[in-house]
Amino acid sequence: MTLQELPEIRRKTEAIAKLLHEQLKQHLETLRPVFAPERVFGKHVGGRTDVPGAERALIELQQAYRDFSAKPYDLPVEFDPHSLTLVGNKLELHPWDYNHEARAGTETKSVTMTSPLRWILSYGSNYSVAQARQVVQGREQRRPEYLRQFVVNALVMNGVVSRFPGLAQLFSDLRYDLKAASSSELGKLPLVTLTSCLTSFRPTDDLILAATAFSGVPAFIELVNLEEIKNPKDTLKEKVEAVAR
Repeated sequence: MTLQELPEIRRKTEAIAKLLHEQLKQHLETLRPVFAPERVFGKHVGGRTDVPGAERALIELQQAYRDFSAKPYDLPVEFDPHSLTLVGNKLELHPWDYNHEARAGTETKSVTMTSPLRWILSYGSNYSVAQARQVVQGREQRRPEYLRQFVVNALVMNGVVSRFPGLAQLFSDLRYDLKAASSSELGKLPLVTLTSCLTSFRPTDDLILAATAFSGVPAFIELVNLEEIKNPKDTLKEKVEAVAR
């Protein structure tokens, strides 16, 4: 791939990513009641009824929260039950970003890479994933109550998804992979991610450095594998073919 070919491939990448993002938002809006925190935590998050296993879920959440009382989060050691009532049920999708050290010859540059086909699913909070990352890395002023809520929301989302494994199968049927992952920039915090069955790739560092030098912005979006869109992975088709053999 050359620098001259990049704009057209990027245009197609952005168009595909936008289509899938909008589709995924519609799916999530339909499924929003399924992700309601009260299904797991009951009255602890303001639900009206008791839920079997809610006490155990709360204990596990409190234990997981303790990991974030140390650096770089430095949250209060004591878990504040009130933070659970602030989680809400608004679902948000955030891009999956990561840092990449691009090298070519003697040049090295830290570039923020974005996957166009992978998103972080979270409950709405005052901090976006990108803002929380900046705060944890000491690049943005810290608002302790915002950071605490961001962590609690992520832990609650992980708790909901882990207790309903059928959600992963449902999204698999929709051609998305639903699972928890960690980001090097956010440490142990479990982030629930949704990834398309299509794939993207990072081009050569030479091309990344040339493109970022031209734009003046140290950021780059991975490119969709255009050959793959001709025959996207179909889990249903694979299962039917397997049982028909």
